[in-house]
Amino acid sequence: MSAATPAPRRREVTGRGVRLAVWEQGAEDRPTVLLVHGYPDTHRVWDDVAAALAADHHVVRYDVRGAGASGRPARRRDYRLELLADDLFAVADAVSPGRPVHLVAHDWGSIQSWEAVTRPDARRRIASYTSLSGPCLDHVGHWIRRRMANPTPRHIGQLLNQLGHSWYIGAFHLPVVAPAAWRHGLAGRWDTVLRVAEGVTPRPEHPQPTLADDAVHGISLYRANMLPRLLRPRHRPTDVPVQLVGLRRDHYVGAALAEDLGRWVPDLRQHTLDAGHWSALLEKGPVVARLVGEFVAEREGRPLPAGPPAGQDGRRGPFAGKLAVVTGAGGGIGRATALAFAEQGADLALCDLDLAAAERTAELAGLLGATAHAWRVDVSDGPAVDAFAAEVAARQGVPDIVVNNAGIGHSGTFLETTEKEWQRVLDVNLWGVIHGCRAFGALMTERGRGGHIVNLASAAAYLPSKVLAAYATSKAAVLMLSDCLRAEMAGHGIGVSAICPGVVRTGITATTTFSGLDAAQQAARQKRVSKMYARRNYPPEKVADQILRAVAGRRAVVPVTFEARAARVLSRLAPGVLRAAARLDIGR
Repeated sequence: MSAATPAPRRREVTGRGVRLAVWEQGAEDRPTVLLVHGYPDTHRVWDDVAAALAADHHVVRYDVRGAGASGRPARRRDYRLELLADDLFAVADAVSPGRPVHLVAHDWGSIQSWEAVTRPDARRRIASYTSLSGPCLDHVGHWIRRRMANPTPRHIGQLLNQLGHSWYIGAFHLPVVAPAAWRHGLAGRWDTVLRVAEGVTPRPEHPQPTLADDAVHGISLYRANMLPRLLRPRHRPTDVPVQLVGLRRDHYVGAALAEDLGRWVPDLRQHTLDAGHWSALLEKGPVVARLVGEFVAEREGRPLPAGPPAGQDGRRGPFAGKLAVVTGAGGGIGRATALAFAEQGADLALCDLDLAAAERTAELAGLLGATAHAWRVDVSDGPAVDAFAAEVAARQGVPDIVVNNAGIGHSGTFLETTEKEWQRVLDVNLWGVIHGCRAFGALMTERGRGGHIVNLASAAAYLPSKVLAAYATSKAAVLMLSDCLRAEMAGHGIGVSAICPGVVRTGITATTTFSGLDAAQQAARQKRVSKMYARRNYPPEKVADQILRAVAGRRAVVPVTFEARAARVLSRLAPGVLRAAARLDIGR
């Protein structure tokens, strides 16, 4: 890696009847990364990303037709997607004639890049494609058709939500209005718009001096392409490997637009960045560069940038490229959750007091294609959890998902439960969650790419029972902790879910302790309760499925099993009923 960022070198390339201004940085014998900007930007929007990539890559940027220092066609039809794609290939051929380029694009740059990567021979010239905040218009057209053909409440909600995001497209089709807005006020206040709406710190080089002209000419992008492609979508698959970087605070491109992308892109990797439409490049450029660098290195078979990430094997699934930490992974809900994540593409960092059991889970996950490592960790030991988090980060990277699952069962009334028993239950069930949230939450916020924390509570969190004093208290505390943490982590793009299972068939009943009983009585009670849970026959795999759904949908509180959902409703509508039922000696 060089000591200083290479200065850009300017050249010109002739596209389809237009002159294109091109800038290059870095050594030409390195992998070529071609950056394509959107509307109403120029190549300067990539400054931070290009600077971070240039030490290890040949970085190329250009002003697209109608923007910056490139030519400005006078006719609307000269802004059609097929011409923009031809420009892209002309630049790629000029700067990297004998080697395919790694394409990275944002906004309208991404829309026109989709046009290029979905051409039949694209794989010959494009080695990989990283897309930010710009879908393929043909894919969107099919996305709309499928939802109109099956107008479920969810589909209607998605359509209305995206319509709200896309209000400006209609304005851009009105004569006079949009050009006048840019010429008479909006261009001069664009830095204020970005600061207020996106949190972008003003800088001298952005917005560019040519913004008003760029914005007015760029309106033709919308008028020449939007309606034809949305109303008459073409079949546009691609075999180019694609990395889709979703932006959690994007005001223009909704996350639902990516739901059907897998049917068009067999080799798809997805990440979510806690950023807005423009702040992703102008405030978090190094983070974007890191994602691009990892993807390029993987495709080139080169060493990864320092600090290897999770998910380097090209596995597929909704959690492909993600790293999930699961505590208490040696069995029950922990093992089922770990294997469910592995089956959906995630890699794993697992821990349990029983190292052999955790290693067995890792072995099973490996059979599903996951990279999984196991540690022996006592989650009630704060320094041990801190050390575990540090080792995971060093070995596998900062996790995207953390499941604080480890827990123990205990039954006893308040007066029966000894101080030692209280301490044991709270140390594992509450402090274990606190330690996990603190150790991994700090790493996730520092990384700045969002994520999700899952805390295993219980229906006992809102279902009082006089014979579960310590256990119910610990789980109620986990539920409230999750609510408080969710509010704090929202600003970092990190979701928090509290999972509240009811009666689930796991091994926890075989190790549950009971106050006031000798060893023989303990064993008899454990056997009886285990039989009761077995008769209920609700498997941990169903809980795991709800955990994955909670992460995907960023759900706050998830009651699992019928009794958990019913108790949740009663706790809100008729809490007196639950207080009366709490007096029963259930389980005795």
